Parts: sequence; structure tokens; C-alpha cells
Amino acid sequence: MAAVATVTGGSPNHGDRRGQRPELIVIHYTGMPDCAGARARLCDPEAEVSAHWLIDADGATETLVPEDRRAWHAGAGSWQGRDDVNSRSIGIELANPGDRPFPEPQMAALEDLLRAIMARWGIGPAGVIGHSDMAVGRKIDPGPRFDWARLARQGLALWPGPGGDAPLSASLDAIGYPAAEDRMRLSAFRLRFRPWARGAEDAGDRRAAAALAQGAAAPGLASGKTSPADTCGTEDA
Repeated sequence: MAAVATVTGGSPNHGDRRGQRPELIVIHYTGMPDCAGARARLCDPEAEVSAHWLIDADGATETLVPEDRRAWHAGAGSWQGRDDVNSRSIGIELANPGDRPFPEPQMAALEDLLRAIMARWGIGPAGVIGHSDMAVGRKIDPGPRFDWARLARQGLALWPGPGGDAPLSASLDAIGYPAAEDRMRLSAFRLRFRPWARGAEDAGDRRAAAALAQGAAAPGLASGKTSPADTCGTEDA
């Protein structure tokens, strides 16, 4: 299990939760060259950004803001028809410039942390989302290299199983994606669930979204018996 180190003092960039409690976990990448630089920015009062947790590439895990406080990580956006995501979420930053895979020690540490947070706050796998999900057209992290299916196999996130060919827009509404241009919502959905897909909306998009909207999970994912290719195609991510 990855060690969790508490940073004395942490980030000063936080506030009251405005009467809300955590019901979402938002995963980010830092988009910076190294963890030290990301930590400095997340703790800089002038930057006015922060996150509850920061995980380095080697799995070292630091808490920067107490979970009962409102960190400033999500910004503008919404999920499931509700804005002010900061007030009702916990933000996790993964040290990654955004141009490379996430190393095994970092993913293992994230899994340990997610289990602990989800247990503390009673958050289910549907409550674990990416920054790109709630900030459609504005953010792309944690990006196409992030292994969402790996988390889903352990009950730490959602992954689509077989679904019907239903209208995409209605399914995206039901999942929780905010209102935006159709092309932007398609891009955000694919970034997480079908990062290999290109071009116009297709039946694979509609079936995957319908499965998620209906609360379906891919058969065998909980026990690790299937892969993303088994449910959504065979293209490389």
C-alpha cells in the first residue's frame, strides 16, 4: 500500500464548503513538468488554485487541503445539473505533464487513496469523474492516457457495458454531462470512454453512453475478466 504523507501547513487556498459535503471525486493531471513545481503552484496564494491531494509519479501522496474544506480545483463547470463542483467534491492532482502514461506506482497509490476517500464519504464509483467530464470544452485532464477501465475493474469508477443504440444527447444528459455544443460533449465523452474514436458520432458512442445512462457495468469488469476492448472496440487508445 502506498504511504500517505501529510504536508504540514499545506495549501492556504481553500474555504468553507458552503453547506455542502463531498459527493464527487475529481481526478486531474497537473500539466506541469514535475511534482515540486505543481506543489508550489497549488500552495501559492497568488495562484488561487489548490487540490486536496497530490500524487507524484513514484506514488508519494500528499494532502494539501483537509477534505472537509473547499479546495479550488474544479473551476467553472457542472455535473448532473449542479454547478459549484468545488463545494461538493474532493480534488486529486496526479503529477503528469499530460503527454505520457501514468506510472504503475502512481496508479496504485491513486487506487489506495480512492478506496479510502470513497469509504470515508460514502462515494460510489459513479461519483469518480475527470476534470474533463465536468468542464466540457475547457479542460481535458486527466486525458486519453489515463486508465479508467483499470479503476472500473476495482469498483473505483464506471465503465460501459453493452447498451442499446439510443440518442446520444439524452444519454449524456442522464450521465451528468453539462450542456454544451454537441461536438464538445462528444469529445469529452470520448476522451474518457473511447479515446481512440475519431470523426462523427457513431453507434459505438451511442451504445456506450446508453449503457452508462442505464447504470450498466461491463460484465466481468468487477472481477477483471474483460478488457475495454471487449466492450467498446479493439482500437488502441
